[in-house]
Amino acid sequence: MSGSNAGAAGGGAIYSLGIFGAFVYYWQQADGFWEHVFSFFQGLFWPAFMVYEVFSALGG
Repeated sequence: MSGSNAGAAGGGAIYSLGIFGAFVYYWQQADGFWEHVFSFFQGLFWPAFMVYEVFSALGG
């Protein structure tokens, strides 16, 4: 049996582009040194921030 990971590889590439785009977006929004440091973590965890904001909007 041969397994194909082509779908997983494509999803990983799209997720990586999303992280890179989040890095650029949050870096441009930052003003000071610590905001630039925090923008790195925001870029890594942007899906969690997005889900939190969606649930906040739906709940209240």
